[in-house]
Amino acid sequence: MNLKRWLYLFWTTLVVGAAGSLIVGLLLQWTSTVELKGTADFLVNVGILLGVGIMVSVYSQMGFFAYMMVNYMGNGVFSRRTWLYVQIVLTALALLELMFFRAFVGGESRGASDMVLGLILLVIAVGVAFLKARMTNATAWVPTLFFMIAVTIVETVGVLKIGVDQATAWIAAPLIACNAYQILILHRILQPKNA
Repeated sequence: MNLKRWLYLFWTTLVVGAAGSLIVGLLLQWTSTVELKGTADFLVNVGILLGVGIMVSVYSQMGFFAYMMVNYMGNGVFSRRTWLYVQIVLTALALLELMFFRAFVGGESRGASDMVLGLILLVIAVGVAFLKARMTNATAWVPTLFFMIAVTIVETVGVLKIGVDQATAWIAAPLIACNAYQILILHRILQPKNA
């Protein structure tokens, strides 16, 4: 990874986050009772949606590089097979935390919303892992699932504490899009030019 490739990843992820936030934000506002009074309100609103998407994409990139460091250290500390099992266990625990533990153990009242988010995240993660395995090799399954589920859940903890479904959708959708984009594009960015 050189600076040029990293900058490409950085800027394209910003675009993915901004576009995701804009699309989801406009859909949420279209279905709610928000009244925009004139063109100026609409343009300010679009600017806010794009700004939030850019911030979410930067947050996603921090999580992605943190994941890459954890993955590097995990491969150094554990054997390859043990590290795969550790990732599977951590992924299952993160999914259980989101879908069940928050509602039944933590006393959160948003059990249905968290379960729906967990199922959506699981379906998307399996799809992304399938694509990643087809683009690279079968050993990419578990790390991709770990990143798409466990890391995304850790990244969404802040918005989950707010307890508002629209806010969760507005932040989680571009975050999931950015995470999927980064994990799917990584092998292309790391490929040597002559390959």
